[in-house]
Amino acid sequence: MVIFSGLQFIFRFLPIFLLVYYLVPAKFRNGVLLVGSLVFYASGVPEFVILLIILTVINWWFGCKISMARRSMSRMDSMLKDDVGDIYDAGPGGRLLRRVETRRQLTHHHAVVFLVVLVVLNAGVLTACKILALTVDSKLLPLGMSFYIFKMISFIADCYTGKITKPQTFINTAAYFTMFPQVTQGPIMRFDEKYWETKGKTAFQAERFEKGIFCFIIGLCLKVLLADRIGILWNEIDKIGFESISTPLAWLGAYGYSFELYFDFFGYSLMAAGLGMMLGFPFVENFHHPYASDGVAKFYRDWHVTLGAWFRDYIYFPLGGSHCSKKKNIRNLLIVWLITGLWHGGTLNFVIWGLVLGLIIIWEKFVMKGPMEKFKVIGHFHVMVLIPLTWVIFAIPDLGQLGLYFTRLFPFSGNSGTAGNVDPGDVLRYLNIYWPLFAASAILCVPATYRAIEKLYKKAVGKILLVALFWVAVYYMTISSSNAFMYFSF
Repeated sequence: MVIFSGLQFIFRFLPIFLLVYYLVPAKFRNGVLLVGSLVFYASGVPEFVILLIILTVINWWFGCKISMARRSMSRMDSMLKDDVGDIYDAGPGGRLLRRVETRRQLTHHHAVVFLVVLVVLNAGVLTACKILALTVDSKLLPLGMSFYIFKMISFIADCYTGKITKPQTFINTAAYFTMFPQVTQGPIMRFDEKYWETKGKTAFQAERFEKGIFCFIIGLCLKVLLADRIGILWNEIDKIGFESISTPLAWLGAYGYSFELYFDFFGYSLMAAGLGMMLGFPFVENFHHPYASDGVAKFYRDWHVTLGAWFRDYIYFPLGGSHCSKKKNIRNLLIVWLITGLWHGGTLNFVIWGLVLGLIIIWEKFVMKGPMEKFKVIGHFHVMVLIPLTWVIFAIPDLGQLGLYFTRLFPFSGNSGTAGNVDPGDVLRYLNIYWPLFAASAILCVPATYRAIEKLYKKAVGKILLVALFWVAVYYMTISSSNAFMYFSF
């Protein structure tokens, strides 16, 4: 049931949940969301729901403590800045102000300790589970942990910095951490205290609900009709063996995997955003046409937007960001991309993937900035050629097989292009099968396509086509096994 593109979720869980959610008074809906989300999560991984609940309670409690400390510090700051305080340079008034200053320092110390303890605890639990999954059993990594842990860290950090201004109720905080549209695969939505406080007083919004259905169906079609279908090519290449594919087929496979990953995760993100809108939440954009970007740095500002913003705000900026020397800026970029690689997986290929991307972005920022601003085609070339090559590194954990695949992509060594039983005509057979999917993928990478889809949807014929596409997707779901979203692994 944890798969949004599964029949049980679409025709059982979701209708029942929405019915209960909107039948209860608005002030109780966050509680319904919390219970429904825990049921949703437990239906897929019941053995880990207790861990999710424990971490939720701990982060909420410490978040309250940090918020109370921040509010106390603000009151003491007001006392210390009060003009009346200037009168008390000595005597009892001076001693009072010194006591206030001492107490403020102690309160700040407590807030820092709480922050550090929670960040270490959250990051430590995530790291331990990833290590166990890598060394013992992959099932020891709880579903969605990377995503809900990052939400917890951002919540605690925002309590410390004052973005969250006061202690939050347990129901609102727990519903935010566990909400089923995001708990398994993101996006990593930030906690907006004003929204959560007023959400229970907001009436049903039919227009937003309808837009949510639209987003959900588009995402479902991207996943089921495109990503799952084009992903068969990569599976076929893997079965053939990399030593037996031609160079053209190796490149076709690289682009096929790139499209599969994009439309799988983009499709999921649209479905998650659509579900959130059905529940009254604002649209959360997680992809902004990354393949139309004019550089790798811009590509990753538009790809998995919420994760990139998280790394920027909670790692890159605290390290100094770009407001430092060139040497330190390069260090900061490499640290962020190393952590990004490790976040996706513990095998060496993910470390290489992260560092390669870091080096490419450093190359664009410090060497190619001028030429790329003058000739946009250079940045588009980076996206169209370098990004698929980095996805190959991302896809193949075995370094020996990874090296073999690159000898197929670049057959420059003596016998790398002819070793094995290579059929030079293999690419034509696969193109004959997959060219419609590649054509559709290329068209759907163009931003104008989505503007045209939105305009068409406003017309009756567009709504009819959307309903028809939904049932085509359902048909494919019934005749094929439900494929888990690719980012479940991370």
